[in-house]
Amino acid sequence: MRSVCFFWLLFFQTGFSGIAVAQQGDSLAFPAAWSGVWSGTLDIYGGKGKVQSVGMEIEILKIDTSTQGRYTFSLIYGGRDKDYRPYELVPVDASKGLWRVDEKNTIVMESYLYGPKLLCWFVVEGSRILCSYEKTDDRTLIFEVVSGRETPVSVTGNTKTDKEDISEVKTFPVSVFQRAVLKRK
Repeated sequence: MRSVCFFWLLFFQTGFSGIAVAQQGDSLAFPAAWSGVWSGTLDIYGGKGKVQSVGMEIEILKIDTSTQGRYTFSLIYGGRDKDYRPYELVPVDASKGLWRVDEKNTIVMESYLYGPKLLCWFVVEGSRILCSYEKTDDRTLIFEVVSGRETPVSVTGNTKTDKEDISEVKTFPVSVFQRAVLKRK
């Protein structure tokens, strides 16, 4: 277990970014290969199980007037008339898997393409949120959100033994998990 934790710690501390290019393979066609309207049901879970389900769509469409390679990245919950979020996907450095999601309201968040997954990790109003979009095949896109408070629930390690220094490890709570299996229309 200690070697696994050490690997991740080393990985994050070194800022190793070569993996983005090495794993991309056919995802270099992103976002064109992801283009379309994806729909399904978003299931929302708490510690005691599923608490809610809502219809969901993601629209990823090339913006014809964009000279920068922008795409729509609209999220729709329960229908356009209920909760429609007309975001845009903006390339920053596609060769390194770096994109931005522009919410069109001064919020712009970096997103990272690693293999078949687009990941965005941010903090808002004291909650850490990890959003994951994964294209598993030509017809399926899986959307997941993990969120919880930014305050750790435990802090362990941070000690020294005869043989090694033990790093401090902070564990953060998970309060909500959301998942949708979306199909291309």
